[in-house]
Amino acid sequence: MASEQNSQTSTRASSPKLDGKFDDNASVDSGFASANSSTANLPLISLTKPHLDHLNKQLENMEALDILRFCKILFPNLFQTTAFGLTGLVTLDMLSKLAKESPDAAPVDLIFLDTLYHFKETYALVDRVQERYPNIRLHVFKPADVSNVDEFEALYGEKLYETSEELYDWIAKVEPQNRAYQELKVAAVFTGRRRSQGGARGSIPVIELDEERGIVKINPLVNWSFQQVKAYIDEHQVPYNELLDK
Repeated sequence: MASEQNSQTSTRASSPKLDGKFDDNASVDSGFASANSSTANLPLISLTKPHLDHLNKQLENMEALDILRFCKILFPNLFQTTAFGLTGLVTLDMLSKLAKESPDAAPVDLIFLDTLYHFKETYALVDRVQERYPNIRLHVFKPADVSNVDEFEALYGEKLYETSEELYDWIAKVEPQNRAYQELKVAAVFTGRRRSQGGARGSIPVIELDEERGIVKINPLVNWSFQQVKAYIDEHQVPYNELLDK
């Protein structure tokens, strides 16, 4: 794996689940809201609904690369959450290009939730991504107090994802994500969500508020189709998961 300076792993336990809310009346002029007791370490961003609607109207028809450029300027403490799916890899490749374009700009680091049960091809992809994009730092968050499957199953038993799916989701996904947002003081994140994925994602905007966690979510490729994503991957020779070809 790439050098430690480009990757950081956390397995520490966190505070209880974040339940912070945006306070649209607090420090609106400055662009930041006061945090409540459960999110005291997060630099919350305050966006009124009219302002959010205005931003989304302006961003709706912008190219993905321009959305990334704009959001890098607009939002502090900005990260990319990724499971190394194709859409996230396109965003990563674009962010790496922007980092080379403006090396003195604030970086956008990656956050990866390692549930410990990813396929070996996924872990191999993580290594390849770090080799390809050494200018992007990766933060890896695992379930609290464990570092491998044996330790996890010693605490919770085998196949917890089958015997208690909700508990598994909390331990392996939700709690590490909350811990990541707290430790890194995340204010906004890029996601890989697209409308063409269907279901509840069919009407998502470019920018949305996650009031439960007190962060802004940005979907830079929200208008892209799968064909567009795959075409970018092929054209720019972006590394991707070998499982997709099987």
